[in-house]
Amino acid sequence: MASLLLLQLLVHFSSTALHITSSPSQSASTGMASSDAACPSEVEIELFPFIRVYKNGSIERLMGTDTVPASLDANTGVASKDVTIDPATGLSVRLYLPPAAAAAGGAKKLPVLVYFHGGGFMVESAASPTYHRYLNALAARARALAVAVEYRRVPEHPLPAAYDDSWAALSWAVDACAAGPAGPEPWLAAHGDASRVFLAGDSAGANIAHNVALRAAAEGLPLQPGAAVAGVMLVHPYFWDPSNTMAPELEVRIRREWRFMCARPDAEVDDPRICPTSAGASARLAALSCVRVMVAVAGDDFLAAKGRAYHAALLASGWRGEAELVDTPGQGHVFHLLRPGTKAAAEMMDRVADFISRA
Repeated sequence: MASLLLLQLLVHFSSTALHITSSPSQSASTGMASSDAACPSEVEIELFPFIRVYKNGSIERLMGTDTVPASLDANTGVASKDVTIDPATGLSVRLYLPPAAAAAGGAKKLPVLVYFHGGGFMVESAASPTYHRYLNALAARARALAVAVEYRRVPEHPLPAAYDDSWAALSWAVDACAAGPAGPEPWLAAHGDASRVFLAGDSAGANIAHNVALRAAAEGLPLQPGAAVAGVMLVHPYFWDPSNTMAPELEVRIRREWRFMCARPDAEVDDPRICPTSAGASARLAALSCVRVMVAVAGDDFLAAKGRAYHAALLASGWRGEAELVDTPGQGHVFHLLRPGTKAAAEMMDRVADFISRA
């Protein structure tokens, strides 16, 4: 069964057109690069359906390379724009401002949703058609100001670069909410409520959301009194857990992926960043400062058991918040992104939007 589920996932991913690409900011510091020229035939590492790395250092991304510009979305009325946070690293965000902002006229600020895209830390971006469409719809439905983070990706920038970028983006967004008109970002200054910040992501992005939430609990949101992470949403999270092992080929794969993501041959999957239920989990989870967490899993996703284990560990940890498990039977990994027009996707949108709206 697990092999069949992986095959289904690969079929979904493999339907994306093949591209060879890498942004200059991602390749400059390591000398690894991709281009539209034909790659050499000798492959050093292949993690299908995501990426190939060749022995000369060139990188071929096999999916998630298409992008769309920021715009005013005709279907939702949501306006979007791209903002560079750190030119040195290339860290940027795409902001989504819903029509609710204009309706409120600045009298009532909106919750701020900081969103981390999925893609195995290797592919996709904040500007991909999939995430652009999803965040336009979610910002309008939840009446939230969304901040989609364009973090640095593996392998040009091994972990923890994505975690560090995501923390920096959260810190920037919180500061911008309180900075006033002269601050770095007028949309956030005029409309963002730093006391109602939500962290969310799917797959690897859900992994990032969890780790950023832990850092926020440990260090606090910088500089701004009253700023708070009100909730965390982990959709089909990319986790590992020792209590429910996968089929042998999947266990081998996730270990190989984690070593690749960390660029360390000795990296182990009991690392708390990928295994939040590892030794000492209760103390870490109990320290979460948010009051609500939603964990969403899909019944036909081979990662579903990992998400359920996280939810159970959170409940058992002594954490004092409200933990919600959304378990969708008969659906695969990130079904709501791959098939947005389905009833199941609409129901998932309702659950996510309601989670934000209740703040």
